[in-house]
Amino acid sequence: MTDNLFAQKQWLFDRWAPSYDRLFPSVFYQAIHKRLLDYVSFPDRPQVLDLGCGTGRLLDRLATQYPDLFGIGCDLSPEMIHQARLAKRYAQLIFVQGNAEALPFADTQFNAIFNTISFLHYPNPAAVLAEVRRVLQSNGQFYLVDFTTSPWMGSYRYVNLPSHIRFYSPAGREQLGEQVGLRCLGHHYLLGPVLLTIFGID
Repeated sequence: MTDNLFAQKQWLFDRWAPSYDRLFPSVFYQAIHKRLLDYVSFPDRPQVLDLGCGTGRLLDRLATQYPDLFGIGCDLSPEMIHQARLAKRYAQLIFVQGNAEALPFADTQFNAIFNTISFLHYPNPAAVLAEVRRVLQSNGQFYLVDFTTSPWMGSYRYVNLPSHIRFYSPAGREQLGEQVGLRCLGHHYLLGPVLLTIFGID
C-alpha cells in the first residue's frame, strides 16, 4: 500500500512540476517562505537541506540572503528536481531525487533542515522524523512548516483528509518529535492555519 501511495504522489507531482511556479499554490508558498525567514538562524557557512523542495524556490531565497550557504534540495518527484535544476541560480545549491523515509545523506550532515507544506503527504511521519534526526547535527534545527488542525479540534494528534493527507496539531507534532529525540523549541503561525514548528535535538 505504501509503495503504491508513493507512486501516486510521485505521478501527481511529476505532472504538476512544469507549471508549478505559475500556479496559485506556488505564490502562496512563496509568501510563507518570506515569513519563515524571520525565524531562521544559521551558523557561519551553514549546510542546509530542504526536504520536499519542489522546484527549489526556498533554497534559492535562502541562498540570496545567506551567500555562504551550501544547500541540498531533495524531493520524491524527479520532474520537480528537473525543474529545480533548470531554475537554479546559485552554484552552491544541488538537487537530488529521494525518499524522505530513506534519505541519501550522511549522519549529522546538516545544520538546518526545512520541510514546507510537504509533511502532510507522508504516510509514515515517524520514519521521516527519524531520518531528519539522523542527518541533523546536534546543535541544528528542523523547521517544519505545514497546515495544522483547527483550534476547536483541541489536542488531537492528526486529522485524516482525502488523498492520504494529514494535518497535525501542535501537540501531535511535539509527540512525533519526542518519539525520535527531537525537542520542540516553539510554534509560530506564519499565514492563516500554516504553522511553523521549530525542533532541536534532545
